[in-house]
Amino acid sequence: MSDPGVTNEEIAGVFAAQWPRLVATVVRDVGDLGLAEDCAQEAFAAATRQWPRAGMPAQPGGWLLCVARHKAIDHIRRSIRFREVLPRLDAYGHDDLDGPEITADLLDDQLRLLLGCCHPALGAPAQVALTLRIVGGLSTEQIARAFLVSEAAMTRRLTRAKTKIREANIPFTRSDQETLNARLPSVCSVIYSVFTEGHASSSSATLIRGDLCDEALWLADLLGTLVPDEPEVAGLLALLLFIDARRSTRVDADGRPVLLADQDRSAWDRTMIARGLANLARANSARRAGPYQSQAAIAALHATAADFESTDWSSIVGLYDVLAAQSPSPVVALNRAVAIGQAHGPQSGLDTLDHLAADSGAAELGDYVYFHSARAEFLATLGRHQESAEAFRRALQVSANSVEGEHLHSRLESVSALAL
Repeated sequence: MSDPGVTNEEIAGVFAAQWPRLVATVVRDVGDLGLAEDCAQEAFAAATRQWPRAGMPAQPGGWLLCVARHKAIDHIRRSIRFREVLPRLDAYGHDDLDGPEITADLLDDQLRLLLGCCHPALGAPAQVALTLRIVGGLSTEQIARAFLVSEAAMTRRLTRAKTKIREANIPFTRSDQETLNARLPSVCSVIYSVFTEGHASSSSATLIRGDLCDEALWLADLLGTLVPDEPEVAGLLALLLFIDARRSTRVDADGRPVLLADQDRSAWDRTMIARGLANLARANSARRAGPYQSQAAIAALHATAADFESTDWSSIVGLYDVLAAQSPSPVVALNRAVAIGQAHGPQSGLDTLDHLAADSGAAELGDYVYFHSARAEFLATLGRHQESAEAFRRALQVSANSVEGEHLHSRLESVSALAL
């Protein structure tokens, strides 16, 4: 053990890194998703009780895995599956202190877990939400914010999904290529959702969760290896690479967000951008367009522009038109409106946003922080500072990220001073 004094933040960091690996490993051991999740949660609960007092183990992943397996054994001893599963667990022994390291076998375990969560017996929203919970380790509250629904609604969705898995006896075993191909849209959606949470975290601790970005990139890379001829998989990987290339410049030294216009483009990861361009070219060569390829093309225009002012905003608007036809959503409509504002002026952007607000189909945007912050910025550019301040206040009301909230508060103070 290390010296005592482990903080909740340190334990949260271990949780973020180890949760998906721990659940994937225990699912492989016991073949039961609900049991694996329960045992992983119990292991982390034990860590929060013991580590602050006794110190963090030298191998925290191994400690958690041992505890989770002990918990699984305790549960199984009380079930009729004792003779079937217990020998499998005992075969690992009690000294597996290295824990679930990142190996090819573990990534394959995680992919099996991902495919199980994307079983066709589950609806698409449940597939994505369940995987964010089980694979990504996100809280129900975080997932609810990602989907723009209430926490109560997301709790019901997750409960129904777990019940369906249990009652339908959905397996978490290796799938053949045909099954993998059939589930690709759901798998891609899950990976993108995990990355989105990492890229713009809905938690209050930090804006970027690099661990989730890394998990999504690993899974996208693996998926690209398993399905090399699927253009949407290559498009998804390209999209993630383009966006993640900017990770180091998206926050300043104090963790505050840095807007795209102010980011140091010389610090963008050019190797990742080159990989993104190669994957996008490979996807385009198949001549089977899809929404991930369209998003990747938009991200490529940002990644290759010399500076913010020289960005080809007109082409970006055109690509958003294509994306809106392929995969319409309130968020796509919002991003299109922002691009219109950059291409044709802030009044055009504001008009488009206000049209969205009046559209009952885009009602979800009323609680979406970026809708209000986009309006606030357009209003500020137009010199309508009082209205801009009101929009920033609304953005603050719906923001759940403290770092993001600090930025919004700073902008609110700036425009409020101009409104006097």
